[in-house]
Amino acid sequence: MEPRRGVARAAAAVALLLLLLPPPGRADEHDHTYQDKEEVVLWMNTVGPYHNRQETYKYFSLPFCVGSKKSISHYHETLGEALQGVELEFSGLDIKFKADDVQTNYCEIDLDKAKRDAFVYAIKNHYWYQMYIDDLPIWGIVGEADEDAEDYYLWTYKRLEIGFNGNRIVDVNLTSEGKVKLIANTKISMSYSVKWKKSDIKFEDRFDKYLDPSFFQHRIHWFSIFNSFMMVIFLVGLVSMILMRTLRKDYARYSKEEEMDDMDRDLGDEYGWKQVHGDVFRPSSHPLIFSSLIGSGCQIFAVSFIVIIVAMIEDLYTERGSMLSTAIFVYAATSPVNGYFGGSLYARQGGRRWIKQMFVGAFLVPAMVCGTAFFINFIAIYYHASRAIPFGTMVAVCCICFFVILPLNLVGTILGRNLSGQPNFPCRVNAVPRPIPEKKWFMEPAVIVCLGGILPFGSIFIEMYFIFTSFWAYKIYYVYGFMMLVLVILCIVTVCVTIVCTYFLLNAEDYRWQWTSFLSAASTAIYVYMYSFYYYFFKTKMYGLFQTAFYFGYMAVFSTALGIMCGAIGYMGTSAFVRKIYTNVKID
Repeated sequence: MEPRRGVARAAAAVALLLLLLPPPGRADEHDHTYQDKEEVVLWMNTVGPYHNRQETYKYFSLPFCVGSKKSISHYHETLGEALQGVELEFSGLDIKFKADDVQTNYCEIDLDKAKRDAFVYAIKNHYWYQMYIDDLPIWGIVGEADEDAEDYYLWTYKRLEIGFNGNRIVDVNLTSEGKVKLIANTKISMSYSVKWKKSDIKFEDRFDKYLDPSFFQHRIHWFSIFNSFMMVIFLVGLVSMILMRTLRKDYARYSKEEEMDDMDRDLGDEYGWKQVHGDVFRPSSHPLIFSSLIGSGCQIFAVSFIVIIVAMIEDLYTERGSMLSTAIFVYAATSPVNGYFGGSLYARQGGRRWIKQMFVGAFLVPAMVCGTAFFINFIAIYYHASRAIPFGTMVAVCCICFFVILPLNLVGTILGRNLSGQPNFPCRVNAVPRPIPEKKWFMEPAVIVCLGGILPFGSIFIEMYFIFTSFWAYKIYYVYGFMMLVLVILCIVTVCVTIVCTYFLLNAEDYRWQWTSFLSAASTAIYVYMYSFYYYFFKTKMYGLFQTAFYFGYMAVFSTALGIMCGAIGYMGTSAFVRKIYTNVKID
């Protein structure tokens, strides 16, 4: 009855998740088709310093004035938008589809000293704002200073040119004009105009103008892929050589043992990895946390693979928050993967507290992400930033964790324990652990762990630059084919490196390969996080407590998740390697 109840709870949880996450394609109330003279809403989103992309505030936190139109259709916010700090507010401008508007004053700012100081501060820090028309983003600058930075000017006239194709909006351009000097105790009139023009741009291609092919499809991007591919060929060849060498020598030794002289016997591998056959399948230390990390890493890999596939099929960048909403949905839906691999590994290692392991595995990554977000949220609240996560959104995320992720993880754990939880090792495990002999310093697990992440990082660090630039700067990442290729290369390089590291470790008669294989692959995260420091100081102009905390906090989350995924991939590949070599040799 217990598995049936788990499945029923899982089904109810999925239904709850579908309610919590609206479909990505419905970012607002419009279906992107309009009748002539129908209302077109200009949404004001956020304003903030240009160099700090994530430090954003509500548009009307600056003393801008609102247009006279008050009644609009209702706006539906998705979970992804709420988490990303999207704060859409109605501009109050009365815009009609295909109806031109000449320059019209829509409101007036009574500029006292406090308001002038607010605008001056914004101009000094290069504040820009973002607006949306029919989900198309528009950017504008608040104002500018003269060459001597003594006088400051506000742009007061928004000239909009909107392109349409049939009954759809396909292009929006903003020109800021009407430079007015900021003088306290004066009135400043804000105006706008709208010009509609017919366009040949297809609706499906209307986001192409925001992409940057010259950046993402640069020759260095192709060269990095080629370089990583050559690394894969080299490592696969190295691992194949090791496998062929060890297996061929072992088969030859057992079939022609009487023909070997003492010299060959001394130089052979009988004093190497075969000597630890009675300990190599001994349970790892701290099996509960180890199995939870492996299960979480398998789930992160499944999420990465599925989300990249979805992004290759669907243009997720065309809808606000759709990438984050998709990632949350896929993470929740793949929770059985976590439970299956983590629960089955814990059972094979003789673990008895499987319920505790299930809870740790289910909440390991969500607790890390939510803990970091909670810390940054305090800073965002202090700054009154739009990135402050609303209480209702926090409750929604907690509901997903408890009513979706946990039940599905339980289903996966039960399946894993029942289907593949029985230990079926090719070698018997000795009752007493074998003492580990002394070895050279470079064969120590700590050294292997530190060196293990260099090659996997080398295969992805160019792609890291493009991903960082798209997230922390103003580029839209759209070459998900590159990302899929890099993910495959990363997996192959990680497995090959951990197999080689494990081979040398076992050859030194050290059977502590489980944690070593995991950590040697996971050490890639250390190099990625170190690279993030270089990127911050030399590739960006970020400043301030909020942006710095946001950057290094979420880069730590990203690096840790990448490390857990690489560690799990490395362990799974190495586990298959170890099982293979000990299955195919004769053990006395």
